[in-house]
Amino acid sequence: MLIDSYDRVVDYIRVSVTERCNFRCNYCMPEKPFSWVPKENLLSFEELFEFMKVAIDEGVKKIRITGGEPLLREDLDTFIKMIYDYAPDIDLAMTSNGYLLKGTAKKLKDAGLKRINVSIDSLKPEVAQQIAQKDVLKNVLDGIEEALAVGLKVKANMVPMKGVNADEIADVLEYCKARDITIRFIEYMENAHAKADIKGLKSDELLSILREHYDFEDEGFDGSSPSHYYRMKDGYRFGIIEPYGDDFCKQCNRIRLTAEGHLIPCLYFDEAMSIAEAVKRGDIKTAALVLKEVVKNKPEKNRWGGEDSELSSRAFYETGG
Repeated sequence: MLIDSYDRVVDYIRVSVTERCNFRCNYCMPEKPFSWVPKENLLSFEELFEFMKVAIDEGVKKIRITGGEPLLREDLDTFIKMIYDYAPDIDLAMTSNGYLLKGTAKKLKDAGLKRINVSIDSLKPEVAQQIAQKDVLKNVLDGIEEALAVGLKVKANMVPMKGVNADEIADVLEYCKARDITIRFIEYMENAHAKADIKGLKSDELLSILREHYDFEDEGFDGSSPSHYYRMKDGYRFGIIEPYGDDFCKQCNRIRLTAEGHLIPCLYFDEAMSIAEAVKRGDIKTAALVLKEVVKNKPEKNRWGGEDSELSSRAFYETGG
C-alpha cells in the first residue's frame, strides 16, 4: 500500500500516453505548434506496462489513461488490454476529447476500458470550433453516442467561459442528463499556455446560473473525487471542480505519469522524478523505489490558492490535467 506523509492512501495513477493533441483549445494550448516529442523519448507501451504492474502490486486500484489526446497514440487498446489482463478488477478509465472515439469505442471496451470522460464545452458547432480551433462537435457527439452504445460509462467535463459558452451551462447539463451522463463543470485554471483574455466562472457564479433553472441540494465531495457534487430533486447529480480551493486535497489519492516517464505527485512539476532510465534498462526495483519516494514527497495541497499563488506554467497537455 502506498501512503504519503499525510497518511493519504495513494491508489490512483493518471498515465499520459502522449502530449500530442488534435485540438488547440483556448484554455489549454491555443498557440502550440502541431509538433510532438520524438518517439524515442516516450516510454513504449511495454515499458509503461512494466511500471503499471509495479504500481498495481503496490496497491494502485485505479488507472486513467490521458494525454494530450490519448487516442492519437496508435494501438492504445493493446496497452489497455495489457493492464486488464494483468488486473481485471482494476478501475480502468480514460479522458479524451472524443474526436476519434466513434471509430475506437468498441475496441477500447473490448480491451477492458470501463469508463471515459469526454469534454463537452459547447453544443453549438461554431462555439465548439471557436474553442477548439477546429470543427469538432459532430465527431465528439457521435463518439459519445458510440461509447454509450458499446456499454462504456461516460462522464462529461465543461469549462464555462464568460462571453464564450457560459450561456450553454443548462443546455449541456440537459444533454448529459438525458443520456445519464454525469456533467462536471470545471473552473477555468489560469495557466501560461492559455489565451490571456479568458474569463472563467467561479463556482458561486455557476451555482447562481443553475439555480435559475433547477432546485438541488449540496452533497459535498464524493470520496476522493475532486468534484463537489449536487443532487437535483429527480436524483440527477452534477459536479463542480474548484482547482483554486484545496478542500479536495485532504483526500487526494492520485499521482501522474507523463509519456516521457516523469512521475508527478501533484498538479505541478516541482517534485517530479523520472522512472524512464530505470524502466528502459529493466531495473524495476529502482522504479518501485522512485514510486515510493514520489508518494512520500506528495505535497499536502496544491499551490493555486492563497495570496502567494502564481500563474501556473504547468502544461496540461503533458500531464493530462
